[in-house]
Amino acid sequence: MTHYDLAVIGTGSGNMIVNRRFADWRVAIVEENLFGGTCLNVGCIPTKMFVYPADVARVAADGPRLGVDTAFTGVRWTDLRDRVFARVERDEVAARAYREQQSNVDVVTSRCTFVDDHTLRTAAGERITADKFVIAAGSRVSVPDVPGLDEVEHHTSDTVMRLDEVPRRMTIVGGGYVAAEFAHVFSAFGTEVTVVQRGPVLVKHMDEDVCRRFGELAARQWDVRLKTEPTHVRREGGDIVVSLSDGDEVHSDVLLMATGRASNADRLGLEHTGVEVRDGLVVVDEHQRTTVEHIWALGDVCNRFQLKHVANHESRVVKHNLLHPDDPIARDHRYVPSTIFTSPQIAAVGLTSQQAREQDIEHVTATCDYGDVAYGWAMEDEDHFVKVLADTRGDLLGAHIIGPQSSLLLQPLVQALSFGTNGHQMAREQYWAHPILAEVVENALLRLARGSVPKSPS
Repeated sequence: MTHYDLAVIGTGSGNMIVNRRFADWRVAIVEENLFGGTCLNVGCIPTKMFVYPADVARVAADGPRLGVDTAFTGVRWTDLRDRVFARVERDEVAARAYREQQSNVDVVTSRCTFVDDHTLRTAAGERITADKFVIAAGSRVSVPDVPGLDEVEHHTSDTVMRLDEVPRRMTIVGGGYVAAEFAHVFSAFGTEVTVVQRGPVLVKHMDEDVCRRFGELAARQWDVRLKTEPTHVRREGGDIVVSLSDGDEVHSDVLLMATGRASNADRLGLEHTGVEVRDGLVVVDEHQRTTVEHIWALGDVCNRFQLKHVANHESRVVKHNLLHPDDPIARDHRYVPSTIFTSPQIAAVGLTSQQAREQDIEHVTATCDYGDVAYGWAMEDEDHFVKVLADTRGDLLGAHIIGPQSSLLLQPLVQALSFGTNGHQMAREQYWAHPILAEVVENALLRLARGSVPKSPS
């Protein structure tokens, strides 16, 4: 049995905790799979390394509409794939090597489960004890039980990026951000994509106006089947055939199950501890402490955001609270931005219109189309917009953008929400360079201000 001051389970954002300030702590870092977690190995980073070339392909194909004779003529898929994973794998190896050479850190390359509040057991039966624990074990892909699925080769987000070639046809089951991003990537490279979504809309967690517009634009690119789900999967010759609940069938070469992710809380033996798990998630307080005083948790294992920047924020909170137990800080999840790197890109922060109504918050909204500003004219844009919400004083409640560069356009609005900048102040009390695409944000705020800020008595 080996005893440590601290044991960290998981090397995604959990790996960020142990820095030079822990030099006099004896630390165990537990990782049964790859260093860097989902983000580095199968999530944020490799997917965006595919998304950017897909964006380039779409821009090339769009050139003739603007009078430029460009075209998309094909993708060297294996070159692209190998470039992505050479970089990812190099970083994974470097992260592991860095930890292994630290004199105060032991890397445990095994699945570990709790046997009590102070003890982990490895797969080989060895025991590890610690004064403090951080659970940062992340999440995993979740695939529904569809008859025949186990007998047919299918992919998840963990495997689909390693295909040997771009398929001619792909069926994607799911309607969230993973489905939307891979539909963009593969269709940009020439794949005929069918999206099967059991609900009535795609990206249902986004604002209703964004959902509506994205649904319209998605239907121009992909064969979108809403309000339906797979009932059976089979192999028929060279085809994968998905039978649907509406009686139809879809034939394709590759089947991607993009049906969500599940917390790994159920794989840690927490039933042998006092750590509470509710609805599949580890329960934590505002300081990221679990129901056991010396055990903290962060990331997908304990929150529903499933976003790397949220896990990173929680990691910083846990780090501080481990080092300063008498002066703890609290997490701040008020204004969490999210972006879907699909076609078109989507970005959001704060309340949606439907959430504001559900919470009985008196509010106003304003929108500005990309095509209403000069840079939008240059793009000949007719489809995309910025939408902002504010209370009756003009204080921002949320922002939602669908269109090119939306992830960049959103960030000033995240800053305004975080620092309490009034929408009218944001629009009027700074320069907005002209003509830049960000003027679409300025104009949305100006329209919001005119509608929400009471006029002074004459």
